[in-house]
Amino acid sequence: MTDQQDDFIRHNERMKKLKVAREKIQSRKTIERGLLIIHTGNGKGKSSSAFGMAVRSVGWGMKVGIVQYVKGSWDTGEKAFFAANPDLLTFDVMGNGFTWDTQDRARDIAAARAAWERSKALILDPAYDFIILDELNIVLRDDTLPAAEIADFLKDRPMDKHICITGRNAKPELIDIADLVTEFQEVKHPFKAGFKAQKGVEY
Repeated sequence: MTDQQDDFIRHNERMKKLKVAREKIQSRKTIERGLLIIHTGNGKGKSSSAFGMAVRSVGWGMKVGIVQYVKGSWDTGEKAFFAANPDLLTFDVMGNGFTWDTQDRARDIAAARAAWERSKALILDPAYDFIILDELNIVLRDDTLPAAEIADFLKDRPMDKHICITGRNAKPELIDIADLVTEFQEVKHPFKAGFKAQKGVEY
């Protein structure tokens, strides 16, 4: 027997033991309910990851609703795609843009409030399985909506559906009640090297 064959046999034996251990761990995981998911951090990909989960859910025949809180004035690939395929999911673009674009605090608050009312309606609608609140964290960071109000509602949410909240600077009140929190960390970004935002990759 060669050294390589011996390595393969040892590897296969290790994987056999690992499979038994993994199956034992999986057998203890019995909770099944809707998850509250937060994507935060200053790395790119928070919304992109959430939209990927939306596509995955649609693939399983689940009904998905998305509410966008900030990028309403942008032309984005996802906005164009979902507008062209309205049968796939509900996509509500309700933001007026970033605060430095709008320069109108009263308008920002009114837009955020309308988006939150729409979000609550989707969350409470039994027809929906997965709701994405895109960049709600940004609105809460800027105190455009009170974080305590959102956290109180989400604590008492229907537990049969998944909710994903995206955006930098997630509030501690939301992190405390979330089931899954992922911090997206920037390692390198082309913007700092002078690149403009790239169509299809960043918007």
